[in-house]
Amino acid sequence: MDREQKATAIAEIGVDLAGADAIFAVDYRGLSVTQAALLRNQLREAGTTLSIVKNRLAKIALAEQGTVGLDEHLVGPTALAYVTPDGDPVIAAKAIAEFRKKHEVLVFKGGLMDGTSLDRDQFEAIAKLPGVEVLHGQLVGLIASPLTGLVRTLNQLIAGLAIALGQVSEQGLLGTELAGTEPDATEPDAAEPEAAEPTEASEEESPPAEDAAVALGEEVPETAQSEEDQQNGNDD
Repeated sequence: MDREQKATAIAEIGVDLAGADAIFAVDYRGLSVTQAALLRNQLREAGTTLSIVKNRLAKIALAEQGTVGLDEHLVGPTALAYVTPDGDPVIAAKAIAEFRKKHEVLVFKGGLMDGTSLDRDQFEAIAKLPGVEVLHGQLVGLIASPLTGLVRTLNQLIAGLAIALGQVSEQGLLGTELAGTEPDATEPDAAEPEAAEPTEASEEESPPAEDAAVALGEEVPETAQSEEDQQNGNDD
């Protein structure tokens, strides 16, 4: 590899480093060409690319990008898995862990996630987490479940209120029929007359006491008889 090819390789590694949210360094010893193609396809589904690098060139690219935390892992055969912002580091870690378990190749060396170094134990813990899509589905389920319960409860309350109002209405109509009286909406309740201040005219025009008594259905006392009856009595 001449100087120009090395410069091109360093630039490519730098581009991959700059565009990755997470980087996993693995030892690829024992990995066949067929297995490498299969692993790349699986990682591609997680928005991850796998590239075999030369350690010395990778260290230069890391220095140029100002990326720290991977230099110590650039020893022996090294492949870097770059997880893009559109990818899922959990799914990528799962793919590597499951591939290693199935084919008994690949050894995780170390990595970076959001600028934080990852050791082997942390990588294994990440590989056991549910993916972003699974977490999203669980979150939607948690949110939707209380809402569903709330809607169901509100519907039950509304239905119960409607039934109660219907029963009250029926009982009210039934009570009216038994009483033999039906409310007449055409006749408004008579309002109590306002008390008027007495005036001279009202005193002069007020009916005699006997007329008021007759109007109220009371018997007229003997003392209230007219002078004419008294006269006739005297004449007798």
